[in-house]
Amino acid sequence: MTGKPTVLASILGSEQVPAHLARSVIEERLRAAIYDGRLPCGMAIRQQELATLFGVSRMPVREALRQLEAQGLLKVVHHKGAVVAPLINHDSAETYALRMLLECEALRLSVPLLEEADFAFAQDCIERLERTSDYVEISRLNRAFHRTLYAHANNRRLLNLVDEGLIEEERFLRFNLEAMGLRNMAQDDHRNMLQAARQRNVALAVELLREHLQRGVDAIERYLAQRSSN
Repeated sequence: MTGKPTVLASILGSEQVPAHLARSVIEERLRAAIYDGRLPCGMAIRQQELATLFGVSRMPVREALRQLEAQGLLKVVHHKGAVVAPLINHDSAETYALRMLLECEALRLSVPLLEEADFAFAQDCIERLERTSDYVEISRLNRAFHRTLYAHANNRRLLNLVDEGLIEEERFLRFNLEAMGLRNMAQDDHRNMLQAARQRNVALAVELLREHLQRGVDAIERYLAQRSSN
């Protein structure tokens, strides 16, 4: 590119990427920039500008934007096209409530079948979460921790739905950890859930997970109530 870099170029960079990797590279660059706040809510994301930045046609760009829209990170606005979606909206609490039902059932099925390697991996996720401040890495490790505890649930459709919820949760994660100050509490929850799972205490593990997710619901509802009163 020539001339003064655009805002999007300064955030995402510009490089020629192989056509077969274009969709995944563009999707991941945009997701990372949304998670860490470099792309603020409401910012327009132009297809042609992305195509130019990465030296590709608009087809892989459209595919990447569709994926991010499906994950709740972008929304389509009349006359503006794709824009960065709000971190929190009216259905965020409902999303957490649905996760509570699905994930508690997955954990209930999985705990009796977890192995030592699963416990060790989950513990490693906790330790790495405590050492990083990168929200992309926090999101990845948080998802990996939960996935590990649910992995042995013998219901593939349930796990697919759980995984969709974990991916969607990532748009709330920075809000809950940063804006609502829940980071230390979340890590305490993770440690307690893991201990209960190690002890094969299914009822306690499920109850701790329910409380963990309820904190997210409560934080979102407080924020929405405060916003509506302003």
